[in-house]
Amino acid sequence: MLWDYPFRNFTGSLKNSSISITLKPDFIYFNLNFMKIKSFIAAFFLSLGLFSAKAEEGLWIPMLLQHYNIDIMQKEGLRLSAEDIYSINQASLKDAILIFGTGCTGEVISGDGLVLTNHHCGYSSIQSHSSVDNDYLTNGFWAMNRDEELPNPGLKVTFLIRIEDVSQNVLGKMDDNISEVERDSIIRERIAGLKKENEDGNGYKAVIKPFYYGNEYYMFIYQEYNDIRLVGAPPSSIGNYGEDWDNWIWPRHTGDFSLFRIYAGADNKPASYSPENTPYKSKTHLKISTAGVKEGDFTMIMGYPGTTTEYIISDEIKFMLETSLPKKVAIRDARLKILDKYMANNDTIRIQYASKYRSISNAWKKWEGVIIGLEKTNALARKAEAEENFREWAMSNPERQSEYGNTLQALRDKNRELVKYSLVYDYSNEAVMAAEIFDFALDCNSLVYSTSEMSKEDKRAAVDKFKKRMDAFFKDYNRKVDQEIFQTTLAYYYRDIAPEFHPDIYNVINKKYKGDINKFTAETFNKTIFLQKDKLLELLDQIPESKFNISLRFQKDPVLVIFNSFAAVYSKKVIPAYDNLKMDMQVLYRSYMRGLMEMQKDKVFYPDANFTMRVAYGKAEGYKPADGIEYLEYTSLSGAIEKHYMDSVVYSLPEKLIEIYNSKDFGRWVNEKGEVPVCFVASNHTSGGNSGSPILNADGYLIGLNFDRNWEGTMSDVYYDVSICRNISVDIRYVLFIIDKFAGAGYLINEMDLI
Repeated sequence: MLWDYPFRNFTGSLKNSSISITLKPDFIYFNLNFMKIKSFIAAFFLSLGLFSAKAEEGLWIPMLLQHYNIDIMQKEGLRLSAEDIYSINQASLKDAILIFGTGCTGEVISGDGLVLTNHHCGYSSIQSHSSVDNDYLTNGFWAMNRDEELPNPGLKVTFLIRIEDVSQNVLGKMDDNISEVERDSIIRERIAGLKKENEDGNGYKAVIKPFYYGNEYYMFIYQEYNDIRLVGAPPSSIGNYGEDWDNWIWPRHTGDFSLFRIYAGADNKPASYSPENTPYKSKTHLKISTAGVKEGDFTMIMGYPGTTTEYIISDEIKFMLETSLPKKVAIRDARLKILDKYMANNDTIRIQYASKYRSISNAWKKWEGVIIGLEKTNALARKAEAEENFREWAMSNPERQSEYGNTLQALRDKNRELVKYSLVYDYSNEAVMAAEIFDFALDCNSLVYSTSEMSKEDKRAAVDKFKKRMDAFFKDYNRKVDQEIFQTTLAYYYRDIAPEFHPDIYNVINKKYKGDINKFTAETFNKTIFLQKDKLLELLDQIPESKFNISLRFQKDPVLVIFNSFAAVYSKKVIPAYDNLKMDMQVLYRSYMRGLMEMQKDKVFYPDANFTMRVAYGKAEGYKPADGIEYLEYTSLSGAIEKHYMDSVVYSLPEKLIEIYNSKDFGRWVNEKGEVPVCFVASNHTSGGNSGSPILNADGYLIGLNFDRNWEGTMSDVYYDVSICRNISVDIRYVLFIIDKFAGAGYLINEMDLI
């Protein structure tokens, strides 16, 4: 029987085995006696390290780098110690990295609190300052002094103070025979106690999260700042160059960056916005390398990857590939077509829905890429093969058989039950809640309930605060758009979801409206008070007086009647079963994860991402996405210009940038070929949440700004393959070039440390 497996630099040997091995340049050929394979195959693979993560793979907890793989990173080229990256005893790189808003990463790049993040991370803030007459999205914004920097109510940044392993505090001294519900209750109580102990009176926030499916727990202590001001943003024709056409695509020529500044109160402490606040003085800030990055250079990324599920079983991937992702893609495709129609012919709607469009399309295109990547790498079969190795290991002795023998089959059985509920769960977000009117109506309803026990003065203050939320809603809302989206997604739900999960509202549509969803939707939008702003304001103004039961009036509104109809189905038929099955699978995955770690004792496992700080590393390198195609690791401004002349509608560059290019006025922001570098790719393992993360060189200097992944590699959230998984970054020299030559804001560069 002939086996082949790609493997380089094999120097070991197996003694006392029945395997004869012939080494060839890129492959190992195994000439095996078939009857003896099963007795040693797992041990053989383990001896080669084939179950270990490749050097480029992994989302590592910075506190544990010394334990994990700092020596491997140093062999790959890193010239820093683990203490240089994460320390609680001295300033380290982690003190310059922050959570930007609630879902991105940013970094401090000057001693005066200047923050660099992605354009798309700052997009909603830029949009909030924009109007048809003052369109910062289209034209860009640059504060030429600190008095011109714009405040952003509601925007915050969050610094990590320290990480602590609290596994023993959370899991210790617990009876193995208690139920999962009892265990969960004890864990919640212990976490609450730890949070209180670490938050009381110090201005910090404690977050405790499970790792490895609950086999370990870590506590993260944070400090938040909420006076954050917009400093600079290129026009969308640079910051979102190529728009959704290029999203998740390489080669890329996008200057996806924006600049903000943190302001602090007395003693450099967090404070609400005040003209008296001063720029924040961080413990440290990133130094910037202008030397650039070349093929094969060591790269490292730090940030807050959102969610990965690297250890799920093949059955879950199968459901993802064949059902969940294709259906979600179809729904979002329909929504985007509706937005395209309205935005193309109306500038007001274009601005209103610019950020929303990007949010919808981001996941839509990513999901398509996940399907492509999983199929290209044959992930399903490779996962199944790994599971078979685990099963054989588990069944190889009575003790393991008792502990892990049924784990995989039990997971498969539970997943088979879960899938029908998962699809309904998906559609609750993708179809039902696609209409904006639902969120707004629910917020109005929540206002009534939240103020029921307040004093008259507090009620009035709450109503006044809500009116600002209301103004923001109507500023960026178009009824025709929302109505068409709602009637479209309502039809998708009816067609794709089993009748047992159809809410009663469909009976009304079928009987009263003879199945005409469009007519039903039009009447709903005509009647609802939530779209009659003046009448709604009159009603809300009566909350402090409590003249009558406003909540009853809201509950009879057709929008909330529809929502409650769906909510009844979820609360009775979906959520209980879904939650119970997920809890059962959580227990099984905890056991499976523990078994994997026991089976591969020499492997250092990285935990799934959960929006906590991680470090990943790799190298700058191109890749081959398909037969006959090979991509370089970088792009340049000349490529952006070529795209502009190829299609100036999709790839429209500002005239000023074209003039700078034609005059060759590049300054010092060029590579050794005299080109202005724009973007580069590297094999750093990333996920959503890494948007805005710094790309660092071997000395920890900033060389780029992460903003995307390649389309074929978006499946890295569930399956990482170094041959095609790449993160895409803006070259820091392009950022500096735009600030200097395009914006004329060189004063900002003067406050940075350039190496």
